[in-house]
Amino acid sequence: MGGLNLEVFKFGLYIMFPIGLMYYVGVDPGNRFAIPDWWPKADEGHKIPHDPDELKAEVLRMKAQRLEARRRRLEAEGLEMHTSKEDEKSAERFKAFK
Repeated sequence: MGGLNLEVFKFGLYIMFPIGLMYYVGVDPGNRFAIPDWWPKADEGHKIPHDPDELKAEVLRMKAQRLEARRRRLEAEGLEMHTSKEDEKSAERFKAFK
């Protein structure tokens, strides 16, 4: 069919393709495939609170943020917001904590 030359060419291709691919990927991949500023810097990330007071403040902040978003959404829809006394106390504690 193809003869000896075709078989030698195929054998050479089968051997050289993986070697060439490994050489292309393996030589200095840090600079070749790196995307600048891909990972955020340490000061750009979230700070996880570890202190109990910080945790309480974070929970109160999240709750006040959620209630404010709910109030704005209901206001846009033309509905009245019914909150419990506990929600109002939490929002006041957060404002006082700031």
